[in-house]
Amino acid sequence: MAWILIILLILLGGLIAPFGDLLGTKIGKSRFSILKLRPKKTATIITVITGGFISSISIGLLSLFSEDIRQRLSVDIPVLQKTLEESKKALIPLQEEREKLEDKILQKEKELNQLKYNINEFRRGNVVIKRGQTLFIAEINSNPNRKLDLAKIYDSADKYVQKIVIPSKTKIANILLWKPSDISAIESVTGKGGNWILVIKSATNVLKGENYVFVAPKLFENKLIFRKGEIITNVFWEKSDLNYKSINSKINTLISQTKNKAKLKGSIVNEITTRGDFMKQLRDSLKSNQNTKFQLEVVSLRDSKIAEPIVVELNIKELEP
Repeated sequence: MAWILIILLILLGGLIAPFGDLLGTKIGKSRFSILKLRPKKTATIITVITGGFISSISIGLLSLFSEDIRQRLSVDIPVLQKTLEESKKALIPLQEEREKLEDKILQKEKELNQLKYNINEFRRGNVVIKRGQTLFIAEINSNPNRKLDLAKIYDSADKYVQKIVIPSKTKIANILLWKPSDISAIESVTGKGGNWILVIKSATNVLKGENYVFVAPKLFENKLIFRKGEIITNVFWEKSDLNYKSINSKINTLISQTKNKAKLKGSIVNEITTRGDFMKQLRDSLKSNQNTKFQLEVVSLRDSKIAEPIVVELNIKELEP
């Protein structure tokens, strides 16, 4: 059946095509005009209409002789319309996602521009507080008046930071911005008893003249780091290996080791204070002794808690040869 239909369409097209061409030629020669068009254009329009007539007859014959074509013409168009509607609905979430992504990009661009601005301000010297910089340190003892003590600490920190950021203003309320959860955590922990150190740090870079400073507080248990007389670090050497350069190197290494040990124990102090002229003591000991082996000790001169200065002296100990 399909082959007969194809042959019929070929024959029909072959018969109608010469007819359309002949009709166009006749109209062109007779100088016939439609809608005041030139005869040549009129002949072209007639030829196009004839071609459309051929297509219409072809579709009609296909529909007449083919059940499958009739079903497709009556069913596929609604199916296509439904598919198109579903596709449009599926695009809606994608469009929303695209809008969200565009909003995120705009937000990141704003943050980048703010970062560039802060960098430029930093280069011009207008950054008065850096992110992570310690602003205030206070000791908190658990007692019935704990909340009142905390309020005094917050107020003192506020006034101190105000002098750094807005020195020209004599009065401003609450320059420090706290998270309510941080304040609740501080009250909860200190309420359990003990001795604590509150360290208030800046959460962002702060420019001179800004009205607010976001803070990131931390609580540390105020425990003992070193006891008075405790040997913190030591090093051994032989007299034959010593010279001025190596002595300085060994002392610097000892001080660095002392800092590291203090930090491992929880100290928040960055500097080590040394007492005594240990370089003179070392030189005198080396000149007056024939011993070939010595021990250099870093000794704590006081009890030091996590926020207290670490004060040390360097002792030279002669070892038996």
